[in-house]
Amino acid sequence: MDLHGRVAAITGASAGIGLATARHLAREGVAVVLGARRADRLESAAQSIREAGGRAETVAMDVTIESDVTGLVARAETAFGGLDIMICNAGFGFYGTVEDTPGDTMRRMMDVNFMGTFYGARAALPIFRARGQGHLIVVSSIVGQRGIAQMSAYGATKAAQVGFVEALRTEFVGTGIHVSVVYPISTETEFRSAMERDYGHSVSGLGPRQSVDHVARAILECVRKPRPEVYPHGPSRALAVLNAVAPAFADKLVKKYGRRREIT
Repeated sequence: MDLHGRVAAITGASAGIGLATARHLAREGVAVVLGARRADRLESAAQSIREAGGRAETVAMDVTIESDVTGLVARAETAFGGLDIMICNAGFGFYGTVEDTPGDTMRRMMDVNFMGTFYGARAALPIFRARGQGHLIVVSSIVGQRGIAQMSAYGATKAAQVGFVEALRTEFVGTGIHVSVVYPISTETEFRSAMERDYGHSVSGLGPRQSVDHVARAILECVRKPRPEVYPHGPSRALAVLNAVAPAFADKLVKKYGRRREIT
């Protein structure tokens, strides 16, 4: 796909994977609309993209409010004349047992991680249907394919995204509308610091990690050449396969390389 002149809307774009993806897309000539709650961080991010020669607009919004998500898409249309790519990236996590996970935290996580994705699709797909083309990209997690200990709540929201995407892919087979899901492994973002700030514990472990730019480059390649699933860390695809054919062995492997909760 020739990316120059395309338009993308991105949620959770004030930092982390969302911002890195916006920068990579903007370098390729894509006009980006950044959505997140922190207006000051958004404007700073957009300004850095403009200074590098890109086109960027911002919308301060909350993905749990459908009208806010609709407003993000509307901003793409008014500012840049349309929408070609919708990236549902906003999300947060919690680490702890089921007993340790407050019910309101679980509800909030489902609202942000899954309902934010649902609202993003509802806002973008009518535009894609009318044009006969478009690309919806959902940033899930490898735990959406294979859950890990003490992240059952977070894993459930990520698995919900996967089921949603798979159904949509089937719906649009043979059309110009593409739906993709991205499975990052543990990524160096504000994810852990936000968990520490909001819930008073940090997480450490032995598993592999990747940078936000590594994930953003994988998303950029998926935009250029759409595919159903994106594994930025290639070996993690093997874990999904192993879990399907030998789940008991996968249980032991995941436990060995699991995370530890540390009270701060």
